[in-house]
Amino acid sequence: MFSAADHQFMARALQLARRGLFDTTPNPRVGCVLVRGGHILGEGYTQPAGRNHAEIQALADARASHADLRGATAYVSLEPCNHHGRTPPCTAALIEAGVARVVAAVEDPNPQVSGQGLARLRAAGITTACGLMQSEALELNIGFVARMTRGTPWLRLKVAASLDGKTALTNGKSQWITGPEARRDAHAWRARSCAILTGVGTVKDDNPSLTVREVATTRQPLRVVVDSRLETPLDARVLEGGNALLCAAVADAEKIAALRDRGVDVVVLPNPQGKVDLPGMLAELARRGINDVLAEAGFRLNGSLLREGCVDELLIYQAPILLGEAARGMFDLAELTDLAGRRQLDIFDMRRVGGDLRLRARLK
Repeated sequence: MFSAADHQFMARALQLARRGLFDTTPNPRVGCVLVRGGHILGEGYTQPAGRNHAEIQALADARASHADLRGATAYVSLEPCNHHGRTPPCTAALIEAGVARVVAAVEDPNPQVSGQGLARLRAAGITTACGLMQSEALELNIGFVARMTRGTPWLRLKVAASLDGKTALTNGKSQWITGPEARRDAHAWRARSCAILTGVGTVKDDNPSLTVREVATTRQPLRVVVDSRLETPLDARVLEGGNALLCAAVADAEKIAALRDRGVDVVVLPNPQGKVDLPGMLAELARRGINDVLAEAGFRLNGSLLREGCVDELLIYQAPILLGEAARGMFDLAELTDLAGRRQLDIFDMRRVGGDLRLRARLK
């Protein structure tokens, strides 16, 4: 169904899509290549929200060199949109340009599109095909797909640990377990996330800012603090400059007013145990357009996220050091008395980052 040339040009479209890794949110990362006679006429990738989609960028690129687009093939890493959002539908622009064929890597999971874009193109006489390099395209937008299909973002739980699985000393000190290369790599994961999640315990122990600093980015993720009793100090670094959300379990009007005076948003989401409803919090983040969440928390919140089925992926940096039995572990989980209760993981990526080891694993 797909030729070697089709694979070549879709691979290029996916390469372009990765250029938007840090700044397309809440939109997906999409690349587009316009080809005729084996020659690329134009290329583009999705710009920050409210600006051009990949197809419009590619069309503008082609027209800048006065290319004739009639009879061309458009390779797009996600089905072209067919609805008016902040920008007009891309299907109309492709039809107007006179392209003859559109190859999409995957259908758009957005219910507003979901096959309708390809259907409109076919109705206009354009040949369409879908499914080329689908797994790569889905992986690139795994958070967007999660938000659209299940109503919650994709949550990666990042942990920096010693070789014996410890994340902090008993006094809470944890800076720095891993080396500078691992920390820089972790900042790249921050940059590609829509939100960074932590707990009030980490705020008190480490006073982190949770901003992207080690890599260049035009956007800072939303900072989210799980704080059941609203104990986050008003001078905490995580609150500086706003762009922060506190998720609480109590509706303390005075504390909420003080936080909002600092430009911090507060949402009250109690569960029956008087803690923050973590699945409800993820649903709330999805409603706010959050696709990917990077959790950087302590072992207690890490354990709660795992127990409540909130974690999709583990991002673990292990340093070649030993901290001893008394130090804090990665996850606060109940003791097992039978191995049948163990949690199964699929390690799908393992590599050296500086002097440390990085593991990526997903829960089976």
